[in-house]
Amino acid sequence: MSDLLVDVRDLVVDFPVGGPGAYVRAVDGVSFTMGPGHALGIVGESGSGKSTVAAALMGLHRGTGTRLGGTVRVGGTDVGGASAAELRRLRGAAAAMVFQDPLSSLDPYYAVGDQIAEVYRVHAAVSRRAARARAVTVLDRVGIPDAVRRSRARPHEFSGGMRQRALIAMALACEPRLLIADEPTTALDVTVQAQILDLLHGLRREEGLGLLLVTHDVGVAAESVDELLVMRDGHAVERGPVAEVLAGPADPYTRALLAAVPRLDAPRKPRPARETAAGTAAASAGLSGAASGAAGGASGVASGAAGGASGAAGGPGADVPVVEALGLRREFGRGKRRVTAVGGVSLAVRAGETLGVVGESGSGKSTLGRMLVGLLEPSSGQVRHAGDEARGIPAGVQMVFQDPVSSLNPRRSVGESIADPLRAAGERDEAAVRDRVGALLERVGLERGHYDRYPHEFSGGQRQRVGIARALAPRPRLIVCDEPVSALDVTTQAQVTALLAELQQELGIALVFIAHDLAVVRQVSDRVAVMRGGEIVEEGPVDEVYERPAHPYTRQLLDAVPLLDPELAAARRHRAVGPS
Repeated sequence: MSDLLVDVRDLVVDFPVGGPGAYVRAVDGVSFTMGPGHALGIVGESGSGKSTVAAALMGLHRGTGTRLGGTVRVGGTDVGGASAAELRRLRGAAAAMVFQDPLSSLDPYYAVGDQIAEVYRVHAAVSRRAARARAVTVLDRVGIPDAVRRSRARPHEFSGGMRQRALIAMALACEPRLLIADEPTTALDVTVQAQILDLLHGLRREEGLGLLLVTHDVGVAAESVDELLVMRDGHAVERGPVAEVLAGPADPYTRALLAAVPRLDAPRKPRPARETAAGTAAASAGLSGAASGAAGGASGVASGAAGGASGAAGGPGADVPVVEALGLRREFGRGKRRVTAVGGVSLAVRAGETLGVVGESGSGKSTLGRMLVGLLEPSSGQVRHAGDEARGIPAGVQMVFQDPVSSLNPRRSVGESIADPLRAAGERDEAAVRDRVGALLERVGLERGHYDRYPHEFSGGQRQRVGIARALAPRPRLIVCDEPVSALDVTTQAQVTALLAELQQELGIALVFIAHDLAVVRQVSDRVAVMRGGEIVEEGPVDEVYERPAHPYTRQLLDAVPLLDPELAAARRHRAVGPS
């Protein structure tokens, strides 16, 4: 057993909650081993315990009041019984960890190279000059161009992909035998994600590193590991070679997890046909119909909306776009530092239609979304809502943001946050406000009793449902969703996207769905616009664009999407990928 890099036996982790002696079990009896150079992926939903297992390998629960049972050995060190000095030697020298959010892991005040050098000096008795040289070496090793100059830059001067590379460089500084990567690609667009995965694979091959990859994205794991360990509610429900688990999952939960993964090659779910005028009428009817539909069934709402609009079909303005962009341009900065974020974009979205907007980070898609809802003024061009030029933030337009934690006030109940748009619109009857908020909570799959709860009491998926309920409150005609599911696990993603599609069909809302996950966009969109460098390089019906992409950039994006077939992923790995 001495040749094992990782040996975990019957690991139990209990977190303290509430008063003295109160604990909640996060990990319950997990066991696994890893040999040198081996790659193991731990997958599961949020709250499954996968990140807790990774933290236990590094002894990160030491001193937090957490109770640990079982044994954890990493590189021959008994993590549970190790002294503080032994743990310091373990972290960095034997094992190193790369976290999900590089901005929170890097100090904004210091140059990236200095931070890497500091880590190296903690573990090696070397001079400052030697430590800085080592920092440049590892930055160059992970693909940072002009590493000597960029080592003097601060984290905010790096792109998202470069920051993640810098974190990997920091982890490599002391030549560890094990690299633990906790959701290392979650916030990255599809091409940068492919580059990071290729980098990890290359490090394994060339440096002989063991890799423990924690991720909720089964596609990412499929491209990167030899074995999968599937976790649910703190338990390991399945483990085996990655190809075997993906081809023939034995546990029902694994099968459900794989079924929830959005795939480029899966047929899109059929979207019910609806009249444009019916959609417009349904939108104006608002949630009053939706609330009754929550009790009596969604189909009743849809048919009721269509019936109420039958007289309007074909009337004046029936085909006027809910939102239309005409030559939109937005620039930031002045003089030589002026940057064009969006340059001359034109598009239109009609009632009951979803337009997906995809592209890499920095392509301008979020800036475009903010202009569509009036949060940013265009430098030139126009935004029209229902045929009229928009000035400021128009009525009937709402936005759902990527991070519900930062968009909800932690000091106010979720019910009060949802009620804000109603009060802003002039509603003064508090009983009516509370009743409508309760109906909205029910409509998005929560409970009326959740009105008085606070954001920290909800899971990530539940918080996103709260954000959707708040967006629905003023009966909008248009909702712009900016990366609404990028931070969610695959099953929660599927629930949120299904909810948006259902609400759209019931209420006739126009949706603009901004995302870097092309598989998700295919499942939810009618049309797709591909953005690069602030411009739309391709637009059309989603099936046509995905199956017969006309622009090389669109093909590049599609080629970078993770595959659920390890053999195909290995064959594709040799293709060249552009710089991050």
